[in-house]
Amino acid sequence: MRTTLLATAALLSLGAAAHAQTTVIERDRPAVVVDRPATESKSVTVHDHGDGCVTKTVRKENDMGDSKTVKKETCD
Repeated sequence: MRTTLLATAALLSLGAAAHAQTTVIERDRPAVVVDRPATESKSVTVHDHGDGCVTKTVRKENDMGDSKTVKKETCD
């Protein structure tokens, strides 16, 4: 009788473990859309100070009128 109870308990635990392994998790992710401007103007200005330092300015503007300016200075 004791052997029968142990065998039944073992079968139930195996059945529960097999059930837990069949869990499926589904996730719906929204689509990622990157909207890039069709046209973009870019101007680059380089200014040499004569003392070994150079300043470079880059300005970008899209057709919507949004602009971004980045300025970098390097010295030797």
